[in-house]
Amino acid sequence: MDEIINRVANSPLVTIDLEEFYPEGRRMVFDLKDFLWEELILKEKVFRENLKNHDWSQYQDAYVALDCTTDAIIPSWAFLLVATHLQPFAKRIVKGNLVDLETSLYQEIISNLDVSAFENKKIIVKGCSRKPVPDAAYILLVEKIQPHIQSLMYGEACSTVPLLKKK
Repeated sequence: MDEIINRVANSPLVTIDLEEFYPEGRRMVFDLKDFLWEELILKEKVFRENLKNHDWSQYQDAYVALDCTTDAIIPSWAFLLVATHLQPFAKRIVKGNLVDLETSLYQEIISNLDVSAFENKKIIVKGCSRKPVPDAAYILLVEKIQPHIQSLMYGEACSTVPLLKKK
């Protein structure tokens, strides 16, 4: 009887799974609408008073997205003011929604990624993650590694989509 050989394990392919880089920690949205008059109008005095009385400790060691989910017109200084309150507590503050927050986190991770291990290698970028890896993170990864690799595929080792092959 012939021995079963795992050709995937013995292949020269290098798999990059962005899920492995996912920074653990709570994600929270700070919605400015909750601090506006009738969720639409920013009255500076009321806004400042509401921020002053807010329990900021709930954001301790959290990644926070600053957003306003209504069509209110918010001056830039309002987001900056909220950020000054969050800064002593939050790990990271981003203007936008949770996808913007995840994208920002991955921008930092990928910009610090050492690509020397991928030099002239055949790369598979693993898809289908259980954690919220934003699509933009995959694009940032390709932008970072493409000058260094021999070929690029997306998916799983048993079924990939070829994206790039250098001659």
